[in-house]
Amino acid sequence: MSLDDLKTAGAKVVGVKQTAKALQKKTASGVYIAADAEERITAPIKAECERQNVDCLVVESMQVLGKACGIHAGASAAAILKN
Repeated sequence: MSLDDLKTAGAKVVGVKQTAKALQKKTASGVYIAADAEERITAPIKAECERQNVDCLVVESMQVLGKACGIHAGASAAAILKN
């Protein structure tokens, strides 16, 4: 799992709330979290990834993650959705 996978993914969600919803619905196949995002925001997502055995990749910054998602703002979290 790499940032290139996120860039080319057909279905993805961006943002903490959307990523959490995808995990709750069990539709996330891979999750990306920005290293510089607040721990209190990202910790529940990391914990849910561990519970569900979903790959979780920490990306260097919110700016890099946002760019990989194709948005001009930073992103704390994103997920690739199952087909």
